Order: sequence, then structure tokens, then C-alpha cells
Amino acid sequence: MIEPLRKTSLSGKPYERTQGIEAKLVELSTLPMADLVRRSRVTRAQDPDYIPTECVIHFVRACRSHNSDRTFNELYSVLAERVLRRLPAPERRDGTTTALTPEAIRDDVFGRFTEMLASDRNSYSEKLDFFEIRFDQALARLRQTAQEKAWRLQNRSTALDHDEETGEPSPDVERAAAAFSQFEQSQIDDPGFRSRFDAAIDALPPMQGRIVEMIRKGIPIDSNDEGQITIARALGKSEKTIRSHRDVAYAALRTTLADGGDR
Repeated sequence: MIEPLRKTSLSGKPYERTQGIEAKLVELSTLPMADLVRRSRVTRAQDPDYIPTECVIHFVRACRSHNSDRTFNELYSVLAERVLRRLPAPERRDGTTTALTPEAIRDDVFGRFTEMLASDRNSYSEKLDFFEIRFDQALARLRQTAQEKAWRLQNRSTALDHDEETGEPSPDVERAAAAFSQFEQSQIDDPGFRSRFDAAIDALPPMQGRIVEMIRKGIPIDSNDEGQITIARALGKSEKTIRSHRDVAYAALRTTLADGGDR
């Protein structure tokens, strides 16, 4: 028995997978897990062993019930590759320079998708239900939102203030980041502050904004547990890079909020 989806439409009608996907899930649920993982790695849709992405995400989510970190990690890797293949490439055609807007879109979509998976891993998240019905359409919605945000920020650039020799954030940035952490703890419960806080995050460069949002959701920066979603793995960056971006983001937020009178 395949677990039904829980999300409902505005009219109260439960979300339902297509008949084809539902039948495929019933068929695949009889396979040994090793065979399921092997078949999920097939990328050619015309191959008889190909598994639709709607089914792959279902089995990724199902790992929550049987608590298999190894299976989750294997299927998550497959799912992540499929998502990234559907997103704009970060490099220009000459292969030497990075196009900032496509990279921002890629990071934003993948980061949001990973956040939803991380939340679902802990407790069922209805936000992922539509991905089991029309995966490409659901991902396209995330991409459209990310594109609109990236285009607004296209002419905006915030450089990392860091030591050129060590790559570490400057002392000024670290002090501002530490001050922001204390500042946030004392004020975040205030509705007025929280509204301005959310707006300040939206104004950050995409990478920094994604990191702050993921930290707010309790996603760790890094972990020795291979089955756990982390910010570093989700964004494909080193732990050191994530922490540097976090500190610069915190410093920028501190300055923005302080300028608004919250000193």
C-alpha cells in the first residue's frame, strides 16, 4: 500500500498522483532496495529500467519511515543530480567565467528544494507532495521564483570582505557577525523586527540569503553523518566557504537592521 499524499487543494480535495505514477510505485515497491537504487541511476527515459523522478522522490521521502541513512544517501544523490540537470549551468559557453544570474538561480532553486527535503526528513512536509504528481512543473515554479529574484538582484553585488592570505572574513566582519547573533536572539520574537528581518534577508545576495534561511530552519552547516542533509552538501560548497558567507551575511544584516534604528 503506497502512502497517499496529505496536501489538499483550496477546495479541500486531496492531492493524488497520476494513475501511471501510482501503478509504477506499486510495482517498484516490490523490488529489493539495491535494485531500486540501481534502477534509479538509469538516466535515459526510454530505458525499460528507468524510474520517473516522481517515483524517486517518493522513495527518498519513504526513507523517513524505515530510517535507512544509507538508502537515503544513495537515492538523494540520484535525485540531486536530476534536479541539477534541470537547472541552468553556472558557466558561460567559453567555460572559463561564471554567469552570475544563472548561478544565483541554480543555487536558489537547489537550496530551496533541499530545505524542503530536510524538513520532510524530520517530519512529513506537504510542500513536497506536488513533486510526486508533476515533478518538472513543481521544479519550474521554484525556478520561476528564483529567476524573478535573481533578475532583481542582477546589478547588485556584495563582495566578501576577507583576508587575502587566509581567506577568512576580516575582523570587522567577524565582530559584526557576532553582534548580529546576539542582536537576533534578543529581538527576533518581535513581529515588527521579524518583518524587517525577513526583508533584509531577501535583499541579500542569493547565496548568502539561502545560507541564512537554511540556518533558520535548523539545517547544519556540515556533519559527519552521510545521511544528513547539510548546507555545505546542498550548495556544493566547503564548510569554510559556507561559514565565510554566513558571517558576511550576518554582518550585512546587522548593518541593515541597525540603520533602521535597532541598535
